[in-house]
Amino acid sequence: MKTNNNPPKHPHLFSVAFIAVLGLMALFTATPTRAGDESALFWSIERDGEQAGYLLGTIHSEDPRVLDFSEAFIGMLSANHVFAMEMVPDLPTLQRLTEFMQYQDGTTLEGRVGPDRYARLQLALARYRVPAEWIAGMKVWAAMMTLSIPPPETGLFMDFSLSLRAAGAGLRVVGLETLEEQLAFLEEMPMEQQMELLDQALAEYPRAQEVHDQMVESYLGGDLLALQVQAEEQLSLLDPEARRYFMHRGIDLRNQNMMESLEPLLNESHVFVAVGALHLPGENGLLQLLRGRGFVLNPLPLPFNAAEQVSAPEPMQLQRN
Repeated sequence: MKTNNNPPKHPHLFSVAFIAVLGLMALFTATPTRAGDESALFWSIERDGEQAGYLLGTIHSEDPRVLDFSEAFIGMLSANHVFAMEMVPDLPTLQRLTEFMQYQDGTTLEGRVGPDRYARLQLALARYRVPAEWIAGMKVWAAMMTLSIPPPETGLFMDFSLSLRAAGAGLRVVGLETLEEQLAFLEEMPMEQQMELLDQALAEYPRAQEVHDQMVESYLGGDLLALQVQAEEQLSLLDPEARRYFMHRGIDLRNQNMMESLEPLLNESHVFVAVGALHLPGENGLLQLLRGRGFVLNPLPLPFNAAEQVSAPEPMQLQRN
């Protein structure tokens, strides 16, 4: 991708960009599911009676409670060979992400959305410490995504924290998607739908922290169904065509692509998988896709000290080479 401008020299923009992408993906990827054993957020993965790894549905949050992992869980994580996440947040990827979020052909955000919307966007994005010169070149979907999440404070969101722990324990950290694959459905979204989502984000952004806090509470309660209901409430505000687009491009195809990347890893080594919680359920979710490939999944208690749960099981001792 040709770049006309250097990436902004504002490190917090990397956090804004990455959390915005993952946060939005999680928010709009809910599908109906049944109650019972499908409501768990943490699973062991087995094949042919042997341990293959673990699957944890994450929440893209900086809340300290979702970073306070139990000692038993750290043992489970460290016993694997590979840590697989949606996209690895290394510096080259984050730099390319900030470039993707800006027009590279001289197009301006104001020219796309008009002066009235642009003035409202400038006011709203001031909370995110986004420089005015950078706002000027933002793509419509990038502005919408940024407003869909609370302003980041530390940048140490759950997925990133887990990847650091995994790397520190000697696991190979891999992404199940490339940046291009993850952003394709946003880049190719019809402009009419992007504008609809932007208007929704402008109307709802004062509640972004409240909505996020509600989802964290549901998550810590181990209530995947409640998370889905909350996401469905957001999705219900969209035009039916935009909803269909999100479901097909934003979840079904992405889940299938992640499964294609994940299966070879599981066949060759023990893998700890951490992806947004709402990628797990439904007939096109990772739980069913894994089962369709012959894997057996067993629910486990949540791995946080803050979560009310029974004592975590002893970590399965996987043989590391």
